[in-house]
This record gives sequence, structure tokens and C-alpha cells, in this order.
Amino acid sequence: MEEIVFPNQIRINRKMRGVSMQDLADRLGISLSAISKIEKGYRRLNQEQLILVAEILDCSLQDLYVNEQNSQHEVVMSWKKEQERRQEINRNSGLKVLGAALRYIRNEKSLTLIEVAENADMTLSVYHRIEMGQREVSDKEYKNIANALGMDVDALKAEIKRLDEKGALEEIIAHNDTKYKIAAISRPVNDHNGSGYIDLDTLKVPVFGASGADGSIVIDRNSSSKEAVKPANLCDKRDVYGVSLCTRRLGSILSNRAIMFVAPSEVASVGDIALYYTTEQKAFVVSVREDETGQLYGLMWNPEERIYFSNDDFKKIHKVVDIAL
Repeated sequence: MEEIVFPNQIRINRKMRGVSMQDLADRLGISLSAISKIEKGYRRLNQEQLILVAEILDCSLQDLYVNEQNSQHEVVMSWKKEQERRQEINRNSGLKVLGAALRYIRNEKSLTLIEVAENADMTLSVYHRIEMGQREVSDKEYKNIANALGMDVDALKAEIKRLDEKGALEEIIAHNDTKYKIAAISRPVNDHNGSGYIDLDTLKVPVFGASGADGSIVIDRNSSSKEAVKPANLCDKRDVYGVSLCTRRLGSILSNRAIMFVAPSEVASVGDIALYYTTEQKAFVVSVREDETGQLYGLMWNPEERIYFSNDDFKKIHKVVDIAL
């Protein structure tokens, strides 16, 4: 079963501007099949690719996302209908029972989502979707989850069957259904303490940034004008901070209301967006690139400009791990 992971309006914007799927695929350097999956929401684009799509289609990033504020009514309703259809598929295939049972057993063993995810060799977001009944599980993943819960596969299957027959999972399934319906119209937030409840204060991060000279961003860590809630996939990252996208070097691609979430401990690699600090309080938004000699550099826009990195510069490069519009 394919799982929609990135609802978007790329196809609508592409057709409005007379750009063919093949042309978009060629300019992104990916296959026609990949573009089809991207437009249907079955495949994600990374941040640099999203920015490139916005440049090619001459629109803002916000125009590419589906939400009730900026999308046509029929697009929003189509997305909701697709979510409901897949919810029913999940129910019929028993994924909801599996997810609810895993949550029940995990809580009984006083384990957190993070502990089980790490011990099962999964990301937190993937394991969370399994507990929500929104993702199928392979035989290998099932075995890894069983081991993470301190059980063998047969014992786990027997316990799931027992809990289902006992009726112990109905409340959890109903709770997951409610969270799923909310997620269909807003961005989901995962609990990170295993309790099933969210303490928003623990998810808030300071937001810095004022417009500087030459398209730079001035970041004063001693002065934060506001706070923002971390996206769900970053809830376990403790060093994340927010930066207002107040630079003019990106033109109209991104709204100046957008917030970049930055993780200094994350290693930025080729294709990533990052903040490059030229001083302790002055940074530029760059795309990490590699030239023909293998030398890494940061590409800035409007106008295009390269900043080559030295071996001592990597502590000055903070990876942008998410952007909230």
C-alpha cells in the first residue's frame, strides 16, 4: 500500500504555467516517474528541490503546499477524501489493531516512543505512524519491534490477538482516529514522552533573526522576539532553534513570515539548506554544493554567489532541518 507523505499543488501550478512533466523532471534531474509520484504525494522532495520547483514555476513555496488557507476547495476536499479512504484501508487491513496493541504494550512496559523506535532501528516518525495504524510493517520490522518490546514474534502476535479479543484496544483506536482526522487538516505533532499527551511548552523554541546588510540575517541569541512550536519530526532534537526568514536574497520564493528550524548538531551535506555564520551574529542562507573538484561551497541567491568552505568552517554551518510557512 502506498502512503501519501507530501500533499502538494505542484501539478496545478505546473499546468497553470504551461510546464510539462518532462520539462520539470529534466530541470530537477529526476525521472518522469519520480515527478508523477511527487505530484501524487507518494514521494518527497528535499528542501533544495522544493526551492528549485518554486523557481521553475515562478511561485512561492507556500503555493506548493495544500492547506485550507491557500488551496482551492476541491483540492482540500480531494486530499481529505484520500486521507479518509486510506484510513478505511488501514482499518480493514488490521493496521489500527496492530498500532493500538503496540501502544498498549509499550505503555505497559513503561517504554517511550523514542526508546522503542531506536531499539527497533526506526526513526521516531516511522514508528509513530505504525502505532497510529497509518503504516504497514514488514516481517523484518515486526521482528525488530518485538525485540524492542522484549518479546519474540510469536509472543507479540499472541498478545495482540488477546488484547483485541478482550476489547482492550477500542479506546486507543478511537483516540488514534481522532488524532488522524485532526492531522488531515493540520500538521501532526507527535508526543515524545510516551504518555500520549503533548506539553507544548517543551516543544517551543526561541525564534531569532533581523534583516542585516547584503541579505544577511542578524541573530542575537540574547534577544528572541517570539517562540515557535517545533515540527513533529524534530521533537526529540534538543538543540533546535528558529530563525525568521527575513533575508531578501530569496526574493519571493519564501514568505518573510516563514520560520527556519535549525539544528547545529546536524551535519549539512550536499543538497541541504543551511545557515553559514560569517560572525557570531551574522549568517547567510546557503545551499550546500560541491564543485567539479570536490570542494564544498555555499550557494547564495539574488545574485548568485559562492562561499567556499574551509576545514575550519564546518562549525559555522548550521543545517536547516525544516521550514514552517
